Amino acid sequence: MRQSAPSVSRRAFLAASLAAAAIGPARAEEALRFGMAMPLSGGQATYGQDQVKAAEWAVAAINERGGVAGRKLEMIVLDTRADPQAGIQAANRLISVDKVPVFVSAWSAVVKAVAPVANDSRTVQLSVGANSAEIARLGDYTYTTFPLASVDITAVATYAAKQMGKKRAAVLYINNETGTVAAQIYRDVFAKSGGQVVAYEAYDPRASDWTGPLLKVRAAQPDIVHIQGLVADTPQVIAQMRQLGLTLPVSSYSAVYNPKLIEQLGKAAEGVIATSLAPGVTDSPAVAAYVERWKKEVGREPNGLPYTQYLYDAPYIVAEVYRSLIEKKIPLSGENFRKEMLAIRSFDLPLTGKLVINDDHTVNKPVFLMEVKGGRWVQKAVVE
Repeated sequence: MRQSAPSVSRRAFLAASLAAAAIGPARAEEALRFGMAMPLSGGQATYGQDQVKAAEWAVAAINERGGVAGRKLEMIVLDTRADPQAGIQAANRLISVDKVPVFVSAWSAVVKAVAPVANDSRTVQLSVGANSAEIARLGDYTYTTFPLASVDITAVATYAAKQMGKKRAAVLYINNETGTVAAQIYRDVFAKSGGQVVAYEAYDPRASDWTGPLLKVRAAQPDIVHIQGLVADTPQVIAQMRQLGLTLPVSSYSAVYNPKLIEQLGKAAEGVIATSLAPGVTDSPAVAAYVERWKKEVGREPNGLPYTQYLYDAPYIVAEVYRSLIEKKIPLSGENFRKEMLAIRSFDLPLTGKLVINDDHTVNKPVFLMEVKGGRWVQKAVVE
């Protein structure tokens, strides 16, 4: 499946044409390609589609400004359904058929499944949004541009114990790559911060009823519950939790920081704490303008705003590495892309700010703790 970039205005088209004429005509085969493997169907599609749209806007903006060294940037989009096997199929096609040296992916289970394919073919996989701490240990060709659970889960667990004064935490997590590692981090950090984890319950990714683990949570009498699930199931878990009379505070991570959670839960969302790993509309004029564009063109804010910010910025990383390779007349292979990306290391990006890729395949960012108050998300604290 290939999605073309949005059309541009006649003026922008003429400007781009003149710029291209100044350096010589560009042939179609000279487009600089990269892949985008995201869920466009299935339970996570609402979020994957918005993330792809954000990346499309960025590609269009880059091309409207003359592209990369006068060449068009082209994004090839394939559907993973947030399913590991579908992710492997998408990666194989991007590598073998489309011949891309780099592709963007997300969702921890997909990123982990695809990593051997990237390593074997020496194709760079940029994980943009997956949070499992294991992503930093998946080999030489998988890198994250998004802070992993060791960053934001550490922050929210520490804050709960030390700033909120919580002593007894329950941890409820989905039994897959997204949940297991992050749940362990929360458990260990909360305990080191002086608290006690009184319940530690997993649930099946295919579950539609969470009564069993929630009753165990209720029996443990915690004073806060941390839920580490996916964007589709976490609101349902919170709703059932409230139905069972558990009105205590709930914390989670960046997946639940979106307006859809409040739409789905109404008053049951009050007091939910989530993390955000990107500046918001009050922190950055560029982010404010970006959100306004969503409201004007789409009629709403994006689902999972911070994730879409990182996806918007991803093509700028690809473009900068390509530009450097072209200027140095280095072949555009996956191996060379990786080397040049690490040589550049630091990127100044439009919506998420400065990104530094660390030697251990991680990135660090401030953690914005957000809380639902009065039916809207408000900033609770910033943890550097």
